[in-house]
Amino acid sequence: MCSMEKASLASCEITYFPIKSEDYIGDINKVLKIIEAYPVEVTVGILSTTIRGNSQIIFQLIQEIYSNMAEEGRHFTISMMMSNICGCEA
Repeated sequence: MCSMEKASLASCEITYFPIKSEDYIGDINKVLKIIEAYPVEVTVGILSTTIRGNSQIIFQLIQEIYSNMAEEGRHFTISMMMSNICGCEA
């Protein structure tokens, strides 16, 4: 991996909390489908999802999650933690 690729590598832990949803599992699955459409490593846990990949791609997918779910009229909270060191070893 070249230094530029390593410099842009990031890991992100994200949790999507549906608010007042009658189909909260469906909402979470929509978010997971958005994440899985991107070229990133994904680990789905019981409480959160960890994403590893290019930082700009991670920012794009978070923007898409926010935009798509808001446009569908969903109410939600997204909790995320992003790092350029934790989980970023090549």
